[in-house]
Amino acid sequence: MLERRQVPRNHVYYGGLVAFNDRNSTIACVVRNFNMFGAKIEIEDVVLVSDEIDFEIERKAISCTARLVWRNSDAAGLVFANVHEESGVVPLAWARKLRASERANRRLQWRLDQLLSEH
Repeated sequence: MLERRQVPRNHVYYGGLVAFNDRNSTIACVVRNFNMFGAKIEIEDVVLVSDEIDFEIERKAISCTARLVWRNSDAAGLVFANVHEESGVVPLAWARKLRASERANRRLQWRLDQLLSEH
């Protein structure tokens, strides 16, 4: 097969995470090859994943947006829009904690408003 990449990818076996639908939907994946420009992932239900995703490899402290450039029944090829190692991009785990904290704050505010309106 003709290699079209300018930078070869390293064969790896990393756990990854794909997030889409404003990070409301996540699917675990296995990263099979990787370089600073893209990756091949193995993923179940790849047809459910949108073309634009958030991609994370926690082990490597990488969190970035990516675009699916090809997919088949159980794998997909990604090209990274921007790779951020220890940068201003919020890792997916932090975004989840933030969303949970915001929900808790809304519940507490609702309860506080409820208590104040009783008096």
